[in-house]
Amino acid sequence: MESSSATSQISHEAVCFCGQASVTRTSWTEKNPGRRFRDCSFYGRPVSCDYFSWVDLPPHPRYKAIINGLLRKGNNKGNEEQKIRRLVKFHRIALGVFVLGAIIQNLWLRIVPDNLLGLVLERKLELFTW
Repeated sequence: MESSSATSQISHEAVCFCGQASVTRTSWTEKNPGRRFRDCSFYGRPVSCDYFSWVDLPPHPRYKAIINGLLRKGNNKGNEEQKIRRLVKFHRIALGVFVLGAIIQNLWLRIVPDNLLGLVLERKLELFTW
């Protein structure tokens, strides 16, 4: 069974093969979006009796298309939000590196005497002016 449940509730109307009250869940698969079904309350465990029955009739093709379209839109918004979060994280890191570089440069300028700094800059200029 390829369904994922968004909602579940104990149903006192139907009893599964192991004598327990079945659980009503909602399928959000592409084939059965929003369609309710009942299964064993021990579903997913080794003691499950594999009871399964649909509560709702199969969805109309137009209904399926609309619901699946809305679900895809919702998933795309989640992807866009994730991209924005990654971008914000990248920019925070880049800004942190920039600030750290500025702090190191500031400390360097305070520690290194002016005459040594002048020699270092002079030497760099000599390397670039052949």
